[in-house]
Amino acid sequence: AKQVYSIFPFFQDIQVMLVVGLGLLLTFLPRYGLSALTHNFLLLNFSTQWALVLQGLLHHFHHGQVHLDLRNLLTAEFAAVTVVISVGAVLGRTSPFQLLVVAACEVPVYLASEWAIVTRLGVLDVGGTITIHVFSCYFGLGVSKALFGVAQWLVHPKETPTPHSDLLSFVGTLILWVFWPSFVAVLCQPGDAQHRAILNTILAMSASVMTTVVASSLTERDGKLSPSHLQNGSLAGGVAIGAVANMALPPVAALALGSL
Repeated sequence: AKQVYSIFPFFQDIQVMLVVGLGLLLTFLPRYGLSALTHNFLLLNFSTQWALVLQGLLHHFHHGQVHLDLRNLLTAEFAAVTVVISVGAVLGRTSPFQLLVVAACEVPVYLASEWAIVTRLGVLDVGGTITIHVFSCYFGLGVSKALFGVAQWLVHPKETPTPHSDLLSFVGTLILWVFWPSFVAVLCQPGDAQHRAILNTILAMSASVMTTVVASSLTERDGKLSPSHLQNGSLAGGVAIGAVANMALPPVAALALGSL
């Protein structure tokens, strides 16, 4: 009961982030919105199940049984997050079968990477900045290079966002922004560490929003705001703070990190 009441509210927040927020964020391609949502939904479920199997066999297998609880399910979803972030590098250029192959390959590589970074090297990374976001970035780049090489492709007309698709994608950003503190704090020790993680994440993300708006207005023509800057820059503080969110940082440090 204690685990349910302490973890499940965070778990629900993360479900909204991954299914709704991240799905909508990927709808910036005007003619690929439904496919982006569907493929995100498919990959999230497939990757979570695959990660549960692998984690169970590797870490929770006792007397012919696999132990399952909410915490294990959460860590499996974190493995699935790496997949749905990575495939953004090849958004709209891959079939569902190809995406499932990528997921089947990426989950075990992620689990090995996380084990090496956290268990062997002892790196603290409560919010997954290194193990999730940096890993997803480079794995996605590798998939893109493997599928398409390094040739310079001309911009296709279908790649150009419309005001409607940009608006829908920004709604996804807003949902992710609201629930991001839960993502960072869920695996922290309940109490002071979790409290610090929530506060530091909110401060860092708030600073990243302010900096994004100012920088975008200065770099765009006529002082207008770039939708792509808002969609991604607003979340950068939450990504950056994840590695140190549970530490006793002064508030100015969280604000500075979010701004940077």
